[in-house]
Amino acid sequence: MTTQEAPAQGFARRYDVQGLDAIDTQVLDTFEHVREDDLSPYPGEPIEIVIATDEFSPVCPWSGLPDFGKLEIRYVPRDKCVELKSLKYYLTSYRFVGIYHEHATRRVLADLVKLLDPLSMTVTADYGVRGGINTVVTAKYTAPGK
Repeated sequence: MTTQEAPAQGFARRYDVQGLDAIDTQVLDTFEHVREDDLSPYPGEPIEIVIATDEFSPVCPWSGLPDFGKLEIRYVPRDKCVELKSLKYYLTSYRFVGIYHEHATRRVLADLVKLLDPLSMTVTADYGVRGGINTVVTAKYTAPGK
């Protein structure tokens, strides 16, 4: 290729991405923080729940290429806990959504706060290195009055 020729087609290639409406919040489910049939008091309240996965993979909104990240959700429940299978389906719905790292992290926090109404929650996404740059995004929520 000489300097006069156009770049190869691969440089201009872009994969289709889905919009934010593909994020499936309807699949999320919950269960009660305390079992109704367990009458013994739970010492040491409140508890903190930590959920982690290294399979979070939305896509770059510009190129459509996958972004692989480790996601950690850390929360103190008020009344409800997120059911893990439903959370996995929810996170998988990001698979073809074009969304920046920062927006994806904040969106997961917003959706889970709306679902659970926790006392506090922190979502941290540690995305794989791209072009020598690692991105770690942390979004936090604390319930009013806490």
